[in-house]
Parts: sequence; C-alpha cells; structure tokens
Amino acid sequence: MGEQRIGFLGPKGTFTKMAVDALFDGGTFVSYESIPACLDAVENGDVQTGVVPLENAIEGSVHLTIDYLVHQVDQSIIAELTVPIKQHLLVHPNQKNQPIERIYSHSHAIAQCHQYLHKHYPEAEIEYTASTGRAAEIVAEQGPGIAAIGNHLAAEENGLTIIDTNIHDYDNNHTRFAVVQKQPETLKVKDHPVSTQKTTVMVTLPKDYVGALHQVLAAFAWRKMNLSKIESRPMKTGLGNYFFLIDVDQPYDQVLFPGVQAELSALGCELKVLGTYPSYQIDVPTPVEKA
Repeated sequence: MGEQRIGFLGPKGTFTKMAVDALFDGGTFVSYESIPACLDAVENGDVQTGVVPLENAIEGSVHLTIDYLVHQVDQSIIAELTVPIKQHLLVHPNQKNQPIERIYSHSHAIAQCHQYLHKHYPEAEIEYTASTGRAAEIVAEQGPGIAAIGNHLAAEENGLTIIDTNIHDYDNNHTRFAVVQKQPETLKVKDHPVSTQKTTVMVTLPKDYVGALHQVLAAFAWRKMNLSKIESRPMKTGLGNYFFLIDVDQPYDQVLFPGVQAELSALGCELKVLGTYPSYQIDVPTPVEKA
C-alpha cells in the first residue's frame, strides 16, 4: 500500500485537522470545505480515507454526516476517535482595545460558548462559518474589530492572538470523529490504546407495526449486547418514515449479529452494518495561556 491520502473537514486549524494529526502516522492530508465535499472525495477515490465529525457531547449528533453516509455515499466507518474540544477567543494580532463587533465560528462552536458570549459579548453580531478554521482565516484576512472562536491550532496557523481560553460553557466537551473508507484498507495510525470495539448498524422498521422498536431492542437485549447509542433519523421518503442508528459496544461476529439480523428480518425490519471498528480516546494538549 502506498502513502495514505486522508481527506478532512478543513481548512487548517479545524478540530478535525487536530484529530487527523493526533491519529495518523504520516500520510498526505487533503482539506475540504464541507462534510459532503470530504465524503464525495472518498466516494470518487480522490482520497482513500475521510475524517468527519460525527457527534459532540454538548450539541449531539452531526446530522449532516449521518444523513450523507446513509443516503448519499456507500462507505464504511472503519474507526472513530474522541477528542476533547477546547474553544478559545481569537483576534487579529493588531487588535488593541477596539470593541469586538462580530464573532465568527461554526454553528456548533457558537452553541458550545453560548453562555460566555451572552455574558461577555451580548452586543456582538454572530456570523456562522463552515468551520472554526475558516472563522480564523476571516479574522486574519479582515483585521481588528472582529473575533473567531476556535482552537489553539487555528490561532497558530493564522497568526492570531488568543485573548481568552477555554470559553466553552461545559468542561466535559468532546467530539467523536468518524474515519470512513469506501474500500477498507489498513490504517497507518499512531500507537493509541483502543478504548472499545464498536459496530454501528442501521435498522429500518416496517410501517404501522405496533411495538416494532421494542422488539428490535429486545433482539439485542436478550443476547446481552450493550447498546451505547440509539438515534432516529428521517428516511426522507415521507413523514413518519424513520431509520434507527444503533451503536453496539462489541465487534461484529458471525453468531450474535447474524442472529439479530435474522430475527429482525422475520419482523419485517432491515438491518445494515455501517461499520465495525476500534474506538480511540485521544488527548490533544492545548498548552495556551491568555494573552
């Protein structure tokens, strides 16, 4: 296998890039401006691997990622990594005592810092960007009078000054990132311990079937298969049509999972495996001090 090409939600300075740097042992990193663009690149073969945000501990699932994986592309989740999210307030280095009139960042980052912004910058206009890295680029391009919410890497990459650190409202703020491939290949990753093995499945229920969800969960429960997450999403085929995304805390095997699939099939349900993979917990240091 040649050098691995890894696409990620960019630009430079995003939390996704921090996750990529922490996980992979070398390779060519390719930045994409949106989650669909990154996943399309994997689908088209421009990169072998894609890394996109999947879920935030504060804001919940990144629905764009889930829906695109289910409805638009045919890819497997081959790994996930969980990274602590530490948000800082970034300004242009020439910012002196000018008031901050606008604050830029991704919608999730803004939401994660809602109380801080309400308390310290209630009059500032909020501008949403495709990523925290893009927000930092805007501040670097436009100069003083505005600010961005982002991480220390965004500050370093764009020559910005951090004027306030750890401004997120909750300390236990983490994001899960999905590592996806169209044709599964061996990943060259750094030596991180695997916290658990997971399997993610998609279950589609028949319409107008009383108690169907209960029976779906029972198929896992009596086999003592632990479910760490279950979430419903619209099938996009009409009101009332949903699929369920379920995380099972064990690797796919040839006994329990086929048994679940057969049992659900008898109920008229469909089960599709979206990936069976290792889960990594990664601590990304952020040695920054208030300027």
